[in-house]
Amino acid sequence: MNPPEYDVLIVGSGAAGLTAALRLPPGTRIALLNKGDTGAGSTWHAQGGVAGVVSEEDSVEEHIADTLSAGAGLCNEASVRNIVEQSRSAIDWLVEMGVPFSTETRPDGSQEFHLNQEGGHSRRRIMHAQDATGQAISETLQQHVAQRPDIEVHPQRVAIDLLIDPRSGHCAGAYVLNRASGRVETYRSRAVILACGGASKVYLYTSNPDGATGDGIAMAWRAGCRVANMEFNQFHPTCLFHPQAKSFLLTEALRGEGARLLLPDGTRFMPRFDERAELAPRDIVARAIDHEMKRLGIDCVFLDISDRPADWLQEHFPTVWQRCLDFGFDLSKGPVPVVPAAHYTCGGVLVDSNGCTDVPGLYAIGETSCTGLHGANRMASNSLMECIVYGSSCARHIGEHLPDMPAAADFPDWDESQVTDSDEDVVIAHNWHELRRFMWNYVGIVRTNKRIQRARHRVELLRHEIYEFYSNYRVSNDLLELRNLVEVAALIIESAMQRRESRGLHYTLDYPDLAPVAEDTVLTPPRR
Repeated sequence: MNPPEYDVLIVGSGAAGLTAALRLPPGTRIALLNKGDTGAGSTWHAQGGVAGVVSEEDSVEEHIADTLSAGAGLCNEASVRNIVEQSRSAIDWLVEMGVPFSTETRPDGSQEFHLNQEGGHSRRRIMHAQDATGQAISETLQQHVAQRPDIEVHPQRVAIDLLIDPRSGHCAGAYVLNRASGRVETYRSRAVILACGGASKVYLYTSNPDGATGDGIAMAWRAGCRVANMEFNQFHPTCLFHPQAKSFLLTEALRGEGARLLLPDGTRFMPRFDERAELAPRDIVARAIDHEMKRLGIDCVFLDISDRPADWLQEHFPTVWQRCLDFGFDLSKGPVPVVPAAHYTCGGVLVDSNGCTDVPGLYAIGETSCTGLHGANRMASNSLMECIVYGSSCARHIGEHLPDMPAAADFPDWDESQVTDSDEDVVIAHNWHELRRFMWNYVGIVRTNKRIQRARHRVELLRHEIYEFYSNYRVSNDLLELRNLVEVAALIIESAMQRRESRGLHYTLDYPDLAPVAEDTVLTPPRR
């Protein structure tokens, strides 16, 4: 049986999706889809924190200036101002919800929030819950969701495609795979919010969980939405280099507290690349590490914070401390091996200040969207702030306009009459690996026209193979993710082809200089 009709369907249950659900007016009939179980998304794994102006020594103007600088001239200044100005109220709401942010004792004995400093920030302005901020936010907001009878949480659900009313063009729900039953369900709603996260799984090495496969971006593109700035993929500079670590992230706050990057012989190298050294924006640090690894033919570089005592490290970074110990590294005894890994999708579905897309009734928030905040490079910890701000503004906009939205249209059930069960899943596994490897090699930290053209040729062949497979066999989670990844890879490649300069996260040896005018790369889907 298909689920009943809803007012709002939210695809994704990270910080953005949870915030939107909680900020929608009470009594709104909400279905909140979770691709996996609790903690499956990127929010849960976020270590750093939430950037915002909460200190008297800080200011909105300084936060804006830092963000614009990190974005390499491509940020939308009006959007940056709008989001940063709402950062304090967003943090106040999280505090009100009960998120256990870290505190420290003042000289007079009273408590105040402890603020971290991270790359690109000129001030300490990162609210954090030790080094597991995302988990703290996720758990807290999930507890509130569980207390709301108007919010139904549906785990193990993977959205396939959006339902667009052919008469009005209004988004009216989605076809969704129930991973537990293997059946496709039809979710009908008056509005849909895509809060599915980013697409860093398109790369061979990533800090993201397995579900970061660009589902929301691909679905919105197929539904007729424009996407922007997909060539800007952020590579986190410091992921633990260990065969069993799956690129475990070593938070940027370590460098904010004085950790240094070293070559195998112990030489510090970041001051040669930027006057801010280890506190330079992520694109500069990642590119410097990539340069040194290729120059010396080494597998990794090293991060050293051993000048801090063990008890201090354990208190301030308990998650990183324990995870490193699990793999045989003691942060207090010496440097640990690190490499860059794909971390954040700075582009996405083009939206306005309320998260509205080009399709009526369809919203995109969080990493799925392109708001203009990040420009050509995301500044650390701005993303969780954006999730809360846009989750709130999106919910407010829907609450104001829901009475005028058309009732959910009637759509036919998913038709499986012409497909069979696959007996060749090896095709999915092979294509998945090939896609991620050539994206890493050809459209990674450093690019060239020849590499991008090779990637474009391969992605077109893969798209054809995957489409044929999708058309003839019953859908599965792996097939749906691969279908979305190849779509997103094509968007990244096309965007990279169009940008004939080096700016922020897009660095090409063929065009090493900045163009005189910074322009967004906006792709428009073909008419279907």
